[in-house]
Amino acid sequence: MPPYKRAPTGRNPRILIVTPEITYLPEGMGNMANAMTAKAGGLADVSASLVSELFALGADVHVALPHYRRMFHIDVGKLINDELRVYKTKLPNERVHLAEDRAFYYRNAVYSGYGNEDRKIALAFQREVINNIIPLVKPDLIHCNDWMTGLIPAAARRLNLPCLFTMHNIHTQEITLAEIEDRGIDAAEFWPHLFFQWPPGNYEQTRDGNPVDLLASAVFAAHFINTVSPSFLREIVEGRHDFIPPRIRAEVAHKMHSGCAAGILNAPDATFDPRTDRWLEQVYTDADHQAGKRANKLALQDRLGLAQNPEAPVFFWPSRLDPVQKGPQLLTHILYDIAADYAADGLQVVIVANGAYQQPFRDIVAFHDLFDRVAVCDFREDLSHLAYAASDFMLMPSLFEPCGLPQMISCLYGSLPVVNGTGGLADTVEDLSIPADTGNGFVFRVYDAAGLRWGIDQAMAFYRLPPDLRAGQIRRVMAESRARFNHQVTARAYFGIYEKMLARPIVSIF
Repeated sequence: MPPYKRAPTGRNPRILIVTPEITYLPEGMGNMANAMTAKAGGLADVSASLVSELFALGADVHVALPHYRRMFHIDVGKLINDELRVYKTKLPNERVHLAEDRAFYYRNAVYSGYGNEDRKIALAFQREVINNIIPLVKPDLIHCNDWMTGLIPAAARRLNLPCLFTMHNIHTQEITLAEIEDRGIDAAEFWPHLFFQWPPGNYEQTRDGNPVDLLASAVFAAHFINTVSPSFLREIVEGRHDFIPPRIRAEVAHKMHSGCAAGILNAPDATFDPRTDRWLEQVYTDADHQAGKRANKLALQDRLGLAQNPEAPVFFWPSRLDPVQKGPQLLTHILYDIAADYAADGLQVVIVANGAYQQPFRDIVAFHDLFDRVAVCDFREDLSHLAYAASDFMLMPSLFEPCGLPQMISCLYGSLPVVNGTGGLADTVEDLSIPADTGNGFVFRVYDAAGLRWGIDQAMAFYRLPPDLRAGQIRRVMAESRARFNHQVTARAYFGIYEKMLARPIVSIF
């Protein structure tokens, strides 16, 4: 990997990564870094992997995140005085910079969804980053993530600091300048770099009644942006998704057409590895995957009360049961039919996921007495890992997908994905072709229950092939996925953007 481009002072550029969530931090970044976990989705895993790779290569990387005391499993009340003094003084002043506010301390989840609570937390976080953490770190480049950091690119513009903004999702909030300033952020310093609901006249007329769109502001103000897959970037610009506000689409298009946007695929966390996974009944490699997957399948069937059958094709659903994005309703439409039509094969379906659509699955299982063929479980990390190893196929019929990680993880474990050809799914899953010895799954391109059924039928046609023929393809898919879906590849792409940004002159308009 090429060395970092040197900052003007001769040192490595100092990168400040600002994220509302993270899975873990590498040892050495702070005295309690390994106790920090605040996760709501893929952003946490991606942040952890990127930070770890930067740190391992000796980069001067710093991280800013809210101080979620409860989620970090640190009981400050039980610390003796000396430990408490170290905790308060040493940890935030190394490479991990914790935004301090009572709004974070007692939370047990990153996002709440209740009223204005999320926006209050976002403003408290950004206040601390803008007012305290950026002046302390003095970064050469800031890397922000998602709408909860949406004001920081505008502040970076005012400070002449290059800023990368990564869009993991399209969620946003609209907040007036008055509310922003009431929370302790001096937006008057950088308000011309924000994106308002309608074009602002002057500061006084804008302050109280012209809301700021946090996501649009981040895209507008950032020097460079990226989505988490190339196809999703194109889909935004082409207007493929009607849920994306026109202003977001327009700003993303401006960045792309000016050469300041890219799509960078996320990568699974390194703990997703069947060779070392501590939650598996039996670890395995691509060379001995048949025995390994058989042992894990029997263990999963035993744990979930499914029929004990190592030859049964198992389809695994790992994504949250969200009918707006993930498409669980497509599976409910055909669940009984595939169970009946492939009864002779012993087809089984395992759902390890939470969400609004869990109950319809439970109702179908109960009505048709499918308890020995279909399991519906709340999400558990250990059970999800085991299901990847035990399954033969993974279901992910998303309507849209900014990136997605399950389809990559399943390939690492030798479970072939059945997906809708959209966003990151289209970038990571190609139709399996045995004659050409290419591809890694089954892609349908019409988003409806019939499309998903077609994908499952293709998977079952593959499953009915001779075992040795199937095994050869699984070995290839697992080996190729290890080389392709890893955070070194992802980090290399971000390194390229960092160096491109640092090489450009930053011109202030103030």
